[in-house]
Amino acid sequence: MIGKLPGHHDTIVAVATAPGIGAIAVIRLSGVEAITITDKLFPAKDLTTVPGHTLHFGVLLHPETGKAIDEVVVSIFKNPRSYTGEDVTEISCHGSPYIQQQIIDACIQSGARMAQPGEFTQRAFLNGKLDLTQAESVADLIASNTAASHQTAMQQMRGGFSKELKALREHLIRFSALIELELDFSQEDVEFADRTQFFDLVTSATVTVKHLIDSFSMGNVIKNGVNTAIIGKPNAGKSTLLNTLLNENRAIVSDIAGTTRDTIEEVLNIKGVLFRLIDTAGIRESVDAIESIGVQKSLEKMREAGLVIYLFDVNEYSAADIQNQVTAFEAENINYLLVGNKTDITPGATAKFAAIPNILFISARNHNDIDQLKNTLVDKVMSGNINTEDTVITNSRHYAALQEVLRALLDVRNGLDNKLPGDLLALDIRMCLHHLGLITGEVTNEDRLDFIFSKFCIGK
Repeated sequence: MIGKLPGHHDTIVAVATAPGIGAIAVIRLSGVEAITITDKLFPAKDLTTVPGHTLHFGVLLHPETGKAIDEVVVSIFKNPRSYTGEDVTEISCHGSPYIQQQIIDACIQSGARMAQPGEFTQRAFLNGKLDLTQAESVADLIASNTAASHQTAMQQMRGGFSKELKALREHLIRFSALIELELDFSQEDVEFADRTQFFDLVTSATVTVKHLIDSFSMGNVIKNGVNTAIIGKPNAGKSTLLNTLLNENRAIVSDIAGTTRDTIEEVLNIKGVLFRLIDTAGIRESVDAIESIGVQKSLEKMREAGLVIYLFDVNEYSAADIQNQVTAFEAENINYLLVGNKTDITPGATAKFAAIPNILFISARNHNDIDQLKNTLVDKVMSGNINTEDTVITNSRHYAALQEVLRALLDVRNGLDNKLPGDLLALDIRMCLHHLGLITGEVTNEDRLDFIFSKFCIGK
């Protein structure tokens, strides 16, 4: 268990449910006096004598006026068998914001203080109920809005990522101890740590860490989605495609070129991946000032997007036109997907593009091959199927720390290759352990913790 930081000894209170009006709300207290404070407001029963993990119905009274605030159900959780590892009470009341505030005020008047964002989970970490990666996954779980992001957050909260790091850390600590023991017997020229076995461990660890680092690109897509710009000339069918993908008339569709003057953004969930679709103004030279601004915005969105759908009319474009566009995309290192539209107008119009690979042909108006387009979009950003049972890195802090772990592991391996003395190897191992500890929380400080947990919602 990590020792408690200053300022974490008092009893805290906050609304644990979402703000607004609902059938019920839950007020959570945690700390040494959580049960005592709740008992002062709850005359129906002596809560200080009841066992943990029990529910109690009664009227909650205001501590000054003695007037009834609400009929509530009080849940009792005694340390260490609670979310935070401390005594915890949860007051389930009616969902009126006025009632919630009255109960919060009553708890504060009785000795509690308002919780800071994420302070309940921070206490769970400080009391050894969660490590830091598990604590951070709580925020990801709350924010999850797809099956994939939910499953990834659940896998991390249950300790999947932590177990991999813990096993690696334990092996490195054991070898580090043996190498440092050698330093005490340096005059006898003995080796306690088997260098061949250690080299195999470092090699295996390097592969594991590289795999975790590589998973971040997929993890970032799962967690945040991918900005997808639909780009093309006027009347290529961009707005029709957007409407077809969304199954609704979100964008104005017209035969008049230049109808879309500004960007239109919508979110589409395909197989657990969020695509933030951006319908842009058609890219062409224009003397219309407003349309010209729209074209500039389109170009900006194209360069910012994680994926560009380049939509073109197969009846108007030549193979040379598309090849020139491919060359331009690749010169700017843009992740693109070529989509030929309006295949329903002229049979055989797609044959002229046979020499250009990876063009997907559709009819947005007739919904032809739209499912294939959706599957291709997922494959394009995920490089295959999503496997959320594997450990996937979604946190940029973890990603940065793992890159440092990898550098330290490579330094250790180079040291073994060059037969460096034990004291120099020990330094590199300590560096690797330090960055692993930053991820899981074995190495931390109060400022870093406050920053991490400040991104949580109040009440969690």
